[in-house]
Amino acid sequence: MTRQSISLTTPNDNWLKSQVESEEYASKSEVVNDLIRKARAAQNEIEIIRAKLIKSEQSGFISQTREEILAEFKEELRQNGHL
Repeated sequence: MTRQSISLTTPNDNWLKSQVESEEYASKSEVVNDLIRKARAAQNEIEIIRAKLIKSEQSGFISQTREEILAEFKEELRQNGHL
């Protein structure tokens, strides 16, 4: 595993410490890695939704609005356990 040194603001460091103190995590590194995993998963979901929206828009005439299509994709992701 790669070791990295980072600088944190006082509020962020205090928050990380509180996560460890609450015994939710064993170390600050665990917290940071979990946050990164969650951010990567969220980014992945956004890319999937964006690709589906683009595909839908390029497929021709549709009666749904962009918001309706987005809601449909989000519901599909929720049902599949991805969101």
